[in-house]
Amino acid sequence: MSYVPDNPLIIQGDHSILLEVASPRFEEARDALLAFAELVKSPEYVHTWRITPLSLWNAAAAGHSADEVVGTLTRLAKFPVPENVPATIREKMGRYGALRLVRDGEWLRLEVEDRLLLDEVRGIKPLADLFGESDASGLSVRVNPRRRGELKQALTAFGHPVEDLAGYDDGESLEMALSPTLPDGRPWSLRDYQVEAVDAFHGGPGAGCGVVVLPCGAGKTVVGVAAMVRLGMRTLILCTGHTALRQWKAEILRRTTLTEDQIGEYTAEVKEIRAVTLTTYQLLTWRPDQRSTPPHMMLFHGARWGLVIYDEVHLLPAPVFREVAELQSRRRLGLTATLVREDGQEADVFALVGPKRYDMPWKRLELQGWIATARCIEVRVPLGDEDRARYIAASARERFRIASVNARKGPVIETLLARHEGAQVLILGTWLDQLEFLARRLDLPVVTGETASSDRDRIFNDFREGRLRCLILSKVGNFAIDLPNASVAIQIAGTWGSRQEEAQRLGRVLRAKEGDNQAVFYSLVTEDSREQEMAERRQLFLAEQGYPYRIEHVA
Repeated sequence: MSYVPDNPLIIQGDHSILLEVASPRFEEARDALLAFAELVKSPEYVHTWRITPLSLWNAAAAGHSADEVVGTLTRLAKFPVPENVPATIREKMGRYGALRLVRDGEWLRLEVEDRLLLDEVRGIKPLADLFGESDASGLSVRVNPRRRGELKQALTAFGHPVEDLAGYDDGESLEMALSPTLPDGRPWSLRDYQVEAVDAFHGGPGAGCGVVVLPCGAGKTVVGVAAMVRLGMRTLILCTGHTALRQWKAEILRRTTLTEDQIGEYTAEVKEIRAVTLTTYQLLTWRPDQRSTPPHMMLFHGARWGLVIYDEVHLLPAPVFREVAELQSRRRLGLTATLVREDGQEADVFALVGPKRYDMPWKRLELQGWIATARCIEVRVPLGDEDRARYIAASARERFRIASVNARKGPVIETLLARHEGAQVLILGTWLDQLEFLARRLDLPVVTGETASSDRDRIFNDFREGRLRCLILSKVGNFAIDLPNASVAIQIAGTWGSRQEEAQRLGRVLRAKEGDNQAVFYSLVTEDSREQEMAERRQLFLAEQGYPYRIEHVA
């Protein structure tokens, strides 16, 4: 292949990819890269992507072939693709499926087609006690079913992903169906992409475990409900908090034939274990002291669950991973807007919950009208002279806080509220003292993790019904809160460089709107500061999904 000037990709020998933003084929290339690469940085003119083993294994699990990936790079490359890159793609993607875990009576067997591969993995000393006897052919080895998750997690860490074909233990059956109408009598049905997501989870090799990735506001909860109904078994649902739990319960009651007495809430206030049981990550990981075992983890094993649903699986706490490792005989569905984890444990989600089964680019759903068309704007605010002097003298960590709570952000918020007079606005932040000051200054309610559930429900209901135009949220705004009429979000401060937080906060205004179906997401950032550096990292995932940030400067 010779030089093709209109092509947008420059593929480099270190497996990084440069994507030229000005190219007429930019959007085509960006959407193609989403399937098998990860965005590293996104300055104005050239974005840098990287091909990683995990991105390739997820692509293979989702049904993409190595030839397809190589063909995409070749078709969109400006210069010839370095020879080592296709070789690496074929080698890494070939690893997915090379090790297969299958059932053998009461035992499991790890099977291979290449005896040398089995010798290689058996030769990894830290894994030696995970394997039992080999068969006469030398192409399989016995595995204790209780160590199924531990084996997959360990082999993935050593670069050998396992395709789990060992099947699952069925839970108790549960008769249920999707209701054809909502409680108000309106008919409804699954959207095409929701049907595709459910089909991907329940169909194909390894069906019954994995992750569905959809934007906030695209109906991930409905996908989870439909997957549960299709399976027809007792289900345990893990939620990010009490508000999300209540929203899940409401959706199940709205969209299925299940009744309230079939749905249990396992919370700090009540401990109901029913055919469908909802609980929270916080409760499961709670323990009376540092030396104690979390007492509520027994919920995983206290009933014959046929399915465990992990809502916002990118937030799955590390202590829960240990229980997930021991729960591999149960079907597992992870739901998320992004597989990005700030703790670097994406590989554990892959190994223990399952690989990515379905993904839909945010912009594709926007074009179809299923989510709002969103504009992202970074507003750069200078520090005052006194704060600038404090900033220069401070440590790196303290500089970030000084920049985050920049007092000049307050008047900017007032300007933005005036700009969007009549719209329903969410102000999202991190530092409680800053949020409480704003609440007093603007005479607005603020919801934090300390707000009582009854007060929180009342405030959210006032916002939904239009009695409240503007609402201030702490980190509780990072999670699945159903405020569909919010069309403007103003982020006054974020948590360091958290990409997942940025995605979740944009998601608060992505629900489809009546009329022009438009939303705006502002991020207030102190100019020439540590916060501005972190903002560049925070915005990576959204840039990957096609949301560029326009920059506005405050004098």
